[in-house]
Amino acid sequence: MSKILVTGAAGQLGKAVIQHLLETYKVPASDIVAASRDTSKLVDFAAKGVETRKADFDDEASLTAAFSGIDKLLIISTDALAVPGQRLKQHTSAVNAAAKAGVKHVLYTSMPNPDKSLVTFAPDHLGTEQAVKASGLPYTIIRNAWYNDNYLHAMPHNLQTGQWFTSSGTGKVPNISRDDCARAAAAALAKGKAENKTYTITGPQSLNADEVAALITAATGKPLAVVQINDEQLKQGIEGAGLPGFVADMLVSADANIRAGNFDGVTNDYETLTGEKPQSAADYFKANKAALIG
Repeated sequence: MSKILVTGAAGQLGKAVIQHLLETYKVPASDIVAASRDTSKLVDFAAKGVETRKADFDDEASLTAAFSGIDKLLIISTDALAVPGQRLKQHTSAVNAAAKAGVKHVLYTSMPNPDKSLVTFAPDHLGTEQAVKASGLPYTIIRNAWYNDNYLHAMPHNLQTGQWFTSSGTGKVPNISRDDCARAAAAALAKGKAENKTYTITGPQSLNADEVAALITAATGKPLAVVQINDEQLKQGIEGAGLPGFVADMLVSADANIRAGNFDGVTNDYETLTGEKPQSAADYFKANKAALIG
């Protein structure tokens, strides 16, 4: 088997990818490397026989060392969003390190339509995709749609008040669970070939805010009214809740992107990679009723 490395292995997506490699695709633990800037967070994987390595995205030399001897590398996009340009710099360092280390196949978690997206971090993804392609390394780009999991952050409060303030209009999103995205990435690592291909991983249905609210009400039994506001009002509300300005800008830009229709569009790429159907939003909300209620 090929030696597979997953960056960000201490994060939610990285952990789930490795779990799917081990459990769904039966990849031997000895063929998997879990990488993080803090290897103390990887003890559970180490106990299962997974090799752990330190990989600091702000230190290209550490990345080159971490990627040594690796056949397939999954670069999970970092969370460095507070400083403009930092995340793209980190990703570019990772691509450069992969080339120096002689990695045979690079996979990268991106987002849908980064070339026309209004989301504040879209340039990071577009720039990374361009860096991957310019490296000359065989690649697979996995563009993950908006997570259903994102609703779990604010929805408990929304359900308490019975109102969901959004500026997304009638725009639709083919939401998918983080776990399904992890399974798709694991499938690409375990079974995929280095075919220089881009996959867009979506849920089975594209829904607007009213349709999402109806599913959440059906799952929880709690009424939820969608209240459409403008971007400035949304930003004021988010900042008023105590979130940092860059987070407010990101969330407002996401709603604007939905409103513009740039997230819309359902694909069969999840099924192509996994051979399975993705979980529906209705089933996701039913399964996560307790988290929605808070």
